[in-house]
Amino acid sequence: MKNLSRRNFIKTTGKATAGIAILPNLLSASPNSTVNVAVIGVGGRGTNNWTQIQGLYPISKEDKTKLRKPHKHVNIVALCDVDDFALDKASSLIPKAKKFKDFRVMLDKMHTQIDAVIVSTPDHTHFAATMAAMEMGKHVYVEKPLAHNIWQLRTLKKAEKHYGVIAQMGNQGHASDGIRNVKEWYDQGYLGEVKEVLAWFNGPRFECGTKGWFCKPDSFPPAAQPIPENMDWDLWLGPAKDRPHNTQYTRRFWRSYYELGNGMLGDWGCHTLDAPFWSLDLGMPTTVEPLHAKLSQAPNSFLSDESILRYQFPERENKPPVTLTWYEGGKKPEIRPEWGMEKLGGNGMLMIGEKATVMTGGRPNDARILMPKEDWQAFNKKGWDKTIPRIPRESPHDEFIAAIRGKGPKPGSNFAYGADLTEMSLLGVFAQRFNTKIEYDAATMKVTNQPGLQAYIKEEVRDGWAYGENLWK
Repeated sequence: MKNLSRRNFIKTTGKATAGIAILPNLLSASPNSTVNVAVIGVGGRGTNNWTQIQGLYPISKEDKTKLRKPHKHVNIVALCDVDDFALDKASSLIPKAKKFKDFRVMLDKMHTQIDAVIVSTPDHTHFAATMAAMEMGKHVYVEKPLAHNIWQLRTLKKAEKHYGVIAQMGNQGHASDGIRNVKEWYDQGYLGEVKEVLAWFNGPRFECGTKGWFCKPDSFPPAAQPIPENMDWDLWLGPAKDRPHNTQYTRRFWRSYYELGNGMLGDWGCHTLDAPFWSLDLGMPTTVEPLHAKLSQAPNSFLSDESILRYQFPERENKPPVTLTWYEGGKKPEIRPEWGMEKLGGNGMLMIGEKATVMTGGRPNDARILMPKEDWQAFNKKGWDKTIPRIPRESPHDEFIAAIRGKGPKPGSNFAYGADLTEMSLLGVFAQRFNTKIEYDAATMKVTNQPGLQAYIKEEVRDGWAYGENLWK
């Protein structure tokens, strides 16, 4: 199946899945039914996702040896990964699940046994795996950022509606009480008008070795290395253009290469910018401009060391324009006296209102209004109108399964929302990658001042990896 084309894939599974391509899988629409789950990408974030979905996670952070009882309504039936080592490790915990290297083979052989799919692969393969599953009527839970380019994001929004499946992006904080608090505080007037947002992230850290986040190669592109016996390199590349294998691309280093990942903003923007994006109904910016950049040795292809970006969002109905500034690589905003603090944490976000300012960490979970400790305690004691339903255990995984089983609404970070949040983040990635101001027309999906960048709105893919074109006809 290494050279399996999408045409042959659809031909092979066409009769069995003809009805499913239009209607969602109804096997798991009952509150008493079991959701059969397949996992694509079982290591790293994939491990977290499938253990959380299954219920095999610690009861408390203090004692990680005590696991919850497995979710009685979830059954993991298939594991797929291009790395034999990761696949065997996951299989040792769920030995009854069938193992695959190619998700297309897995869907071909097991489409009648699968209700939902978890996708936790590198950014460049999110879209192909997700669309292949949705075209067969499977519910999907996909790691953030949702896709690698803007055309893919728009296509996933179309697919969610067209196929009628439950679809969720895995930015965990969107299921938290904290993000709900922020939106309620804003909507109920505690902050006043918000015209400025500041956000920062302490990565990337380029330190080779076990403690390093990322390691820069000795040359660009990295020199060819032998392909490990446990790795199917062709499948790992998926839709990305062919290139010689190097360990610099695998593990989490792939995130530094713009053709494969979307850097720190693509990774953490969907967390750190989630609260202001939702609360303020930001939508798409009209411009994103780099204010500072410490470029890498390979501009346009490898992540820069430092970056400061400024987004400009227009008026939205009765809401004023917003300026959002993003800092990364150790850069942070200057502390203002009214914030009442001496230093900022490694990652965070500030929504600066006319009446009050909200602060979160890298994720929106622990949100608070900046005020003296006694006033903050009194505010919490008095409370406010909690108008937005809370998610049990603040778990996006439970939220996903409950929606499939008909025991809850569709996830808050569904594709209609998650694709827009990711698109906003990826526009910043454009400004970083090309170190240029971006002027964007969201209605036409065009970078109006840089026509040459349209090639990156929708990227070319290798033969056999084209998905979603039918949704634009």
